[in-house]
Amino acid sequence: MIVRTLAEANQTNRRIVSPDNNWESTRLLLKEDNMGFSFHITTIYKGADFQMHYQNHLESVYCVAGRGEIVRLEDNTVFPIEAGTIYVLDKHDKHILRATEEMTMACVFNPPLNGKEVHNKEGAYELDAETL
Repeated sequence: MIVRTLAEANQTNRRIVSPDNNWESTRLLLKEDNMGFSFHITTIYKGADFQMHYQNHLESVYCVAGRGEIVRLEDNTVFPIEAGTIYVLDKHDKHILRATEEMTMACVFNPPLNGKEVHNKEGAYELDAETL
């Protein structure tokens, strides 16, 4: 059994802050936990506006708090995001995420992240990233 608290994990190297200061993420479950997925609580800062394209991972994101929008770049469809909304990047969707308020997101990645991942120039996480 694995038991962790967000407060405790925030005080460790499981808390990652993006180099561009758009987000921070506390990785509660990682590849080393052998669950087949990773689970993160991510804060998207107000005013963040960035493009991502997870070419190596599938992601599900549940908005716990805040507001923003996601733009599917395939057809420029804009979807509002608010507490209670889930979006699933099931086709490695290229997208833009915008936060009109600070957003708290619960995120699941498959395959699981190793720990130190930040977005590369394509907006993706590498599969061979460093572990914590």
